[in-house]
Amino acid sequence: MIDATDTALILEGGGMRNSYTAPAIVRFIQEHVVFGWAGGVSAGSGHAINYVSRDAHRAREAFTNMAANAEFGGWKSLARGRGYFNAEFIYERSNDVLPFDWDAFLSNTDTEVHIEAVRADTGHTVQWTKKDLANIETVGKVTRASSTLPKIMPMAEIDGIQYVDGALGYSGGLLIDAAEKAGFTKFLVLATKERDYVRPTVTRPIATRRLFNKHPAVAEALIVRPGRYNASKKRILELEQDGRAKVFFPDQMSVDASERNVTKLNTNYILGQAQMEREWDEWMEFLGG
Repeated sequence: MIDATDTALILEGGGMRNSYTAPAIVRFIQEHVVFGWAGGVSAGSGHAINYVSRDAHRAREAFTNMAANAEFGGWKSLARGRGYFNAEFIYERSNDVLPFDWDAFLSNTDTEVHIEAVRADTGHTVQWTKKDLANIETVGKVTRASSTLPKIMPMAEIDGIQYVDGALGYSGGLLIDAAEKAGFTKFLVLATKERDYVRPTVTRPIATRRLFNKHPAVAEALIVRPGRYNASKKRILELEQDGRAKVFFPDQMSVDASERNVTKLNTNYILGQAQMEREWDEWMEFLGG
């Protein structure tokens, strides 16, 4: 066991780009690296629950071979109203295909989990921690809500409230604010965008507001997201400069967020694994320091 309970693990989303960071989750589980906190939004929420449930197999399959399932998604799925990614299947009906180990998740008392999604009616960010995830059904609903891309996927609903992707929340998609508010001063960040990436300003805000005329709060969240994301990333880089954060930035990302080709996803996984292994000793030195 590697005791990293003084460190928060921050997991950026990015759809199937998370096949690149999945090898790190697998290695953390295999090497029994125990963080005190694991937080993610969008696809990063999937990494968080797989890490906390200590399921290395699921951590890989969810972002690679799972895409081969006929129900996973695609243009036909979008045309049928299920979304380009069929979130209902992926997060709520896939237990027969890729089981979630609820008992292992529940028994892990070492690591707090933190997931966020955004209310479609108000634009407010809603947070869930382990105490809020009372059963396996709630875990599925919350991770689905956090991963719901507006217009690309049908809005998720929990207790009569519609939600969209947690990356549209106050953090912009990088949960450094939540980790600091939880009391952590040391952070390991798995990013899915390159080090020099700056999220561009929304160039047509009027068109965005028209597109989401029934959900104006979602439009505003999309418009302000670049500033929020860039501010969170700036904070992470400051912490890295101060020696309080270790950040994994991909240097060979080979897929985009919507990739469904299993061969390409597994290739991307292998590329991420190779980079992770090159940096592993530095991570362990950081966690032990």
